[in-house]
Amino acid sequence: MTTIGWIQIALFSAILIAITRPFGAGLATLYRDGSAPFSAVERGTYRLLGVKPSDEQSWTRYAIAMITFKIACFVALYAVQRLQTVLPLNPDGQGPISPDLAYDTAISFLTNTNWQSYGGEGTMSYLVQMAGLAVQNFASAAAGIAMAVAVIRGFSRRSSKTIGNFWVDMVRITLYVLIPISIVLTLVFIWQGMPQTFAGHLELTTLEGAKQSIAIGPVASQEAIKMLGTNGGGFFNANSAHPFENPTALTNFIQMLAIFSIGAALTNLFGRLVGDERQGWAIFAAMFLLFVAGVAVVYWSESHANPILAALGMDPSMGNMEGKEIRFGISASALFATVTTDASCGAVNAMMDSFLPLGGLVPLINMMLGEIIFGGVGSGLYGFLLFAIVAVFVAGLMVGRTPEYLGKKLEAREIKMTMLAILCLPLAILGFTAVAVVLPGPLAALQAAGPHGFSEALYAYTSATANNGSAFAGLSANTPFWNTTLGIAMMIGRFFVVIPALAVAGALAAKKTLPVSAGTFPTSGPLFVGLSIGVILIVGGLTFFPALALGPIVEHFAMLAGTLL
Repeated sequence: MTTIGWIQIALFSAILIAITRPFGAGLATLYRDGSAPFSAVERGTYRLLGVKPSDEQSWTRYAIAMITFKIACFVALYAVQRLQTVLPLNPDGQGPISPDLAYDTAISFLTNTNWQSYGGEGTMSYLVQMAGLAVQNFASAAAGIAMAVAVIRGFSRRSSKTIGNFWVDMVRITLYVLIPISIVLTLVFIWQGMPQTFAGHLELTTLEGAKQSIAIGPVASQEAIKMLGTNGGGFFNANSAHPFENPTALTNFIQMLAIFSIGAALTNLFGRLVGDERQGWAIFAAMFLLFVAGVAVVYWSESHANPILAALGMDPSMGNMEGKEIRFGISASALFATVTTDASCGAVNAMMDSFLPLGGLVPLINMMLGEIIFGGVGSGLYGFLLFAIVAVFVAGLMVGRTPEYLGKKLEAREIKMTMLAILCLPLAILGFTAVAVVLPGPLAALQAAGPHGFSEALYAYTSATANNGSAFAGLSANTPFWNTTLGIAMMIGRFFVVIPALAVAGALAAKKTLPVSAGTFPTSGPLFVGLSIGVILIVGGLTFFPALALGPIVEHFAMLAGTLL
């Protein structure tokens, strides 16, 4: 570990803190109750959609609108993949997409997971990349933010039967946040050297006289929304380790900030809409402390050389550089890996399959906790609020008082819906992993045996269910079994969480706000922050520790003993 490395991490943290409040203030302008359309473009969009902005929806109508939209997205994205050979903008003649891969990819991008069982530059045409995948990057991000805003309204409103209008929430975040910032990021990325062209592969002659085909395409525009919307799906198979997706140290830093920016700002939006910014800062503090702890462990772990390789004569002075880019080094790779798995992004600038066991353990834990450390755009906030409800419920049990959060009494219905949302994640992660590691067909797709092979399978289903999309590598996932089960895991991780969260929001919005009393548990101070972190870690630890013990933990001790299992 170096001073420069810690300065990079500290600078990233400082800028993130600095932009959170002004970004949150901008979001609050969009989502304050009673705000009229801000522009003629917005009004025209509502007319095109047949939406009346003043027509608010109950939580059930809000959920139905979201599901209807997602079904339409699935059909469109599945169709454009299957038909790509007869559609334009396919200069390299990419072939047809198999039904199971098209299904997996469509589910992946509409759930904001962006898991890719294929190499982007050698599989998808430019039209599919832009009109299919990049459009879904906008749509899935906007839907996630809309869900978060709806859940916030559940806490901020009193005696209300509605939680907003899904279409209005989608349109506003797309028009005023996602599109403008993505345009700026695209121009910056082009300036830094990312390709943005409709030309086909470049056919070049190497220094040895051989011929080499180099893929290019409309990369910068997809990269911008990929990061801002915490999507993570790469134009190239190597993702942000590829020099065309992440050409410089500046683009690497901007990409990490883009991943966290909206998730952090939503905490401030929460505080503003509930009328107390301290509530938002308490949530931010809990997320930030978990983030710092994670990046410190990964940085410490990867700064050590693999003792088995060192015993074979490899120079240990640079730490564990296997699978990392020299141009980024240990600190930037550790920071990127932590950021991308704290958020539901899944972009990578280093291969996590090559991390040391404890370095790979942290990304796994980040996702197993439900992607609530800033998390995906929208999903991170409403996921954290579910854990906050559990924390307040536990605090109420400890003092023998009916639990309240922001003046809303938490009763049986809210707790049941909250636990349903939280428990569906381990059900999918552990259930599918158990099946995959005992059947001969799925086992054949794993590159490694023993605990590392188990980690490859566990990581895949964790990434899918947590809607992250990053891969441990070493897994040949493009088979009917893996594509089908990973697609199901993605849907469980998205819809089995957000629908109960909306149900909780609808129930809370209908309640009156109780006045603060001497017995009210304070939710804006260090006690709440500590209790929330404790509940998150205890739930994650009790649920997933046995599985982690079979994978990265036992692999760590085997590595220290100088053996490969």
